[in-house]
Amino acid sequence: MRNKIISLLLAVLFIAVSVTLYKTDKKYSALKDEIKKKNQIIENQTSFINKKNLSHEIGIKESMNDINFDIIRTTDQVKIKLFDQKTSINFFKNTNQLARGINNFFPGSAYVDIHKDKIFLVSATGILGYANKNFDEKIVFKQIKNNIEKFLTPKEIEKGNWFSVKDILVLNDKIFISFTNEQSENCWNTSIIYANLNLENLEFTNFFEPKVCVKVVGNEDNEFNAHQSGGKVFKFDDDNIIFSTGDFRLRSHAQSKETTLGKIIKININNGSYNIISIGHRNPQGLLYDKEQNLILSTEHGPHGGDEINLNSEPSSKIKNFGWAISSYGEHYGGKDSLKNKDKYLKYPLHKSHSDYGFIEPIKYFVPSIGISEIVQIDKDKFIVSSLKDSSIYPFRLENNKIKNMSRVVIGERIRDMIYDKETKKIWLFLEDSASLGIINFE
Repeated sequence: MRNKIISLLLAVLFIAVSVTLYKTDKKYSALKDEIKKKNQIIENQTSFINKKNLSHEIGIKESMNDINFDIIRTTDQVKIKLFDQKTSINFFKNTNQLARGINNFFPGSAYVDIHKDKIFLVSATGILGYANKNFDEKIVFKQIKNNIEKFLTPKEIEKGNWFSVKDILVLNDKIFISFTNEQSENCWNTSIIYANLNLENLEFTNFFEPKVCVKVVGNEDNEFNAHQSGGKVFKFDDDNIIFSTGDFRLRSHAQSKETTLGKIIKININNGSYNIISIGHRNPQGLLYDKEQNLILSTEHGPHGGDEINLNSEPSSKIKNFGWAISSYGEHYGGKDSLKNKDKYLKYPLHKSHSDYGFIEPIKYFVPSIGISEIVQIDKDKFIVSSLKDSSIYPFRLENNKIKNMSRVVIGERIRDMIYDKETKKIWLFLEDSASLGIINFE
């Protein structure tokens, strides 16, 4: 009798548990469906905003209207110190013309370069203009008609904010634009187009287009991220430029000398021939060459932590290796405890040393990351790096190839681009949280 009672109680308990699990499963399924619906709504809204902002910029480009930046009086003459020198910052905000951002949905992102007495600006979508370096309370960029949309099409830009223009360089009366290039359907790399400088109409043609591209789905690492595209262009000498490329999260290619992914490359501007300067890069965002000291300084986004400043002395002597994705002071997103990262750490261990594994150590790394962006040279030993995530600039001195006296100066917005004009002693910043130009003046 006792066994029958126990069996009956167990049966009742089993039924109760089953009913509870069924109800829980139904609730879980309903919750999953609700989350899926909400995510779809967010995705649809995001797509609508992206298309709307892109259409706005296309309209601005077709109108050929001036691109205006008006001074913001409430933040005029903000005082800061750089290298123990008094400086001030003026902020000039775009008048709602740049709408399509690289990171933010709104407003727009852009890059700048200086050539002779003019500053050039190109938006993430290909609006391009120039302004005189002398200005008062308004900076007016005259648009230049161009055919960038032939290479970076609206259809391609619609696929995501990270598909965009990546940099601008004016050199020897030629203008170079780097961009994320859909070389074949859903397969991307970072390429360069160029045109002879003309302030009325720029007819761009292909200059540098790598043979290898990264598939959005179905690549070796089953990951893709076009924020990791590099794209910085800088003068090396009168016949060559240097160019940074990211790995698009296809990590294995960064260590291969057979591809141009995850590299710094020197390219001849007369015939397009190139050679690899360094490998083992994840996403180099800032780049400069100091001819006097014969060195390249580059900045690089790490994964979760591990942003870097790297130095390549005598860059033409041999190909240098900076370690990605074998060594890094950051971690894969999700960390070592994530089960889905187990195989990733076996393949890409991210050792906490570069030199122990035959790689070049960064001269500075940041944990946590600051979202490092551009680097500029102010004087022989004075440099500044900028940041996106941290919304700050970091001045430092370089002595015997080592960083000294680095400090942090808060700007308050994501700094997409930065350039120093030696003639006027001004630092130009493009601030993408408000689509503003920040101009730092040394007093």
